[in-house]
Amino acid sequence: MRLSPTLLRRSIGLRFLSQSLAEAPSPSSDGTTVPLTYLEGFPKPDPKYSETILGIPREKSGRLISAKERKAGRVPSIVFEQADGEHGGNKRLISVQTKQMKKLITQLGQSFFLSRLFDLEVRPDFESDEIIEKVRVLPRRMHLHSGTDEVLNVTFMRAPSGAKFKVNVPLVYRGEDACPGLRKGAYLNTIRRTVPFLCPADIVPPYIDVDLSELDVGQKLVMKDLKVHPAIRLYQVNEDWPICNVRHGRGSGKKSEQKK
Repeated sequence: MRLSPTLLRRSIGLRFLSQSLAEAPSPSSDGTTVPLTYLEGFPKPDPKYSETILGIPREKSGRLISAKERKAGRVPSIVFEQADGEHGGNKRLISVQTKQMKKLITQLGQSFFLSRLFDLEVRPDFESDEIIEKVRVLPRRMHLHSGTDEVLNVTFMRAPSGAKFKVNVPLVYRGEDACPGLRKGAYLNTIRRTVPFLCPADIVPPYIDVDLSELDVGQKLVMKDLKVHPAIRLYQVNEDWPICNVRHGRGSGKKSEQKK
């Protein structure tokens, strides 16, 4: 019996999810979880962009409240517990600084911002030295104004060791100068700019390198060709789906966003 495309995607997603959970870090002798670490040869977060995000408590939500926050130079935000997510587990309403969010998103790029862990400090006000909560977070999503790119809101997820996240990890294409197909006058057809992975919180990749240096005309790279940390798994996608190919003819294939 052939599965429908929807059932096939669900089946693949469940298979990779079960594999990932089965390979979760083992507890140490004292019962604590041993954090995973980035391995040599795989992308690591650039310490150049390490920054603590500052937030202040926000008692209420709503359109009018959010508008007032933005007018005051703040971005209305929410911090969720990873285990419960949008269902409200340990939810904290906060506001963060518009200028800080704009700087980080501009430096990193939108997709790279959403695949990077940050320390978050919630204080009574931005000038206070008192810390209400200090936690590692992963930006889950953000909304930008369609006309001005103003940051309208940001959702953060707490990221303790042992937690797992579905992350749309950006792809960075490299080796175009050495690519045999491109040197023959063909062009790169970029099919995917991000790929969803189930990632342990300790090793969320800031991006994934895609090596084009051996790709000839008519050849392609697929999901399973991506080289990632062995504890990271594709999430609800077919491992044989293409991410790029080199096509005949001349053209100006769009390059991926190259910030990180």
